[in-house]
Amino acid sequence: RIGDGKVQRQDRSLTEWAVHLRKLCPEARVAVGHGQLEAEALEQVMLDFVGHKIDVLVCTTIIESGLDIPRANTMFVHRADTFGLAQLYQLRGRIGRSHERAFCYLMVPPEGTMTSEAKQRLQVLQRFTELGAGFQIASHDLEIRGAGNLLGPEQSGPIAAVGYELYCRLLERAVRRLKGEASTER
Repeated sequence: RIGDGKVQRQDRSLTEWAVHLRKLCPEARVAVGHGQLEAEALEQVMLDFVGHKIDVLVCTTIIESGLDIPRANTMFVHRADTFGLAQLYQLRGRIGRSHERAFCYLMVPPEGTMTSEAKQRLQVLQRFTELGAGFQIASHDLEIRGAGNLLGPEQSGPIAAVGYELYCRLLERAVRRLKGEASTER
């Protein structure tokens, strides 16, 4: 909720968010960027943002693809509860790439309406904020989602039922058996 205390709509389009932000802060130069723009138009928006012709970029997760804009120091992620942990970590990494302090605000619905997995993901991201926390975050992501079928297409799966270490031992045993090697465990 921003503004006059009234409950605000949560399902705005990017363009509607841009209009809303322009009303809140008329002096800010606001632009919209997303993957459905023509390539030249998207490139121009990004160049304008990098060149300080735009103050606020309202965009999709297209920015998680390795953009390095040192002056970008504040990010708001709408409905952060719907993103995966790795994706949130990547998004958060797009800001704070200079000497200025950076802020990433994860906007979520009331706690009672989020799934338990969403709450876990957000808690992990909140807990691991230091530089180089990627490994810890990936480990927790693995625990939350499950390892899935490491040799197949599924990206989440049964690891939670047996635990990460036992899952790895079982996987190692299965690989050795497929290779025709003797098991080292008794």
